[in-house]
Amino acid sequence: MSKRIVLEGLDGAGTTTQARRLADALVARGRAAHVTREPSDGPVGRLLRELLTGGHAIPGQALDQATFGLLFAADRMDHVQREVAPALAAGTIVISDRWYHSSLAYQGTGAERSWIRTLNQRARRPELTIFLRVRPEVAAARRVAAGRAQELFEDLPMQARVAAGYEVTLAELAAAGEVIVTLDGEQPLDAVTAAIVAAVTPHL
Repeated sequence: MSKRIVLEGLDGAGTTTQARRLADALVARGRAAHVTREPSDGPVGRLLRELLTGGHAIPGQALDQATFGLLFAADRMDHVQREVAPALAAGTIVISDRWYHSSLAYQGTGAERSWIRTLNQRARRPELTIFLRVRPEVAAARRVAAGRAQELFEDLPMQARVAAGYEVTLAELAAAGEVIVTLDGEQPLDAVTAAIVAAVTPHL
């Protein structure tokens, strides 16, 4: 059976780099692997990326968080149909850089959590989720070092709230039966990759 592996963490935790490294490690073992990301490269995902970097701004207003919740959920379903499901059907291991865990951590605060869960009820549950735990200050320093322009949701107070949101989200999902492994994302790059490969191997 084809497997779905999700990497989660704060912006700057290394999910994108480690997703590519995991795919390379799996290919070296003779397994077909495909890396995908959220927001996706589909039409809804492209719109989301523009919004996150300040495109299509409403003069004098912040875009409503409910709009983001709906767009992320729509992108997720479109993403599955266009990219994830075909790859899984072909026997490929799909490695996703983020999934619905991010929506719950970033947007699922207070009463919004129930609504975000409802929007994502039909999103396919991964066989394994790996959370790279990195302190918000470390993640911010990495983003600066990489020369990344700051996106919406990336200021330090917001990232501290997101870090707390991840802890609550992952505990709830694990209690509901999801397989979630938390790793120290502040280790050296190669050490993190080795830990991820070791966590993934029993599930292949």
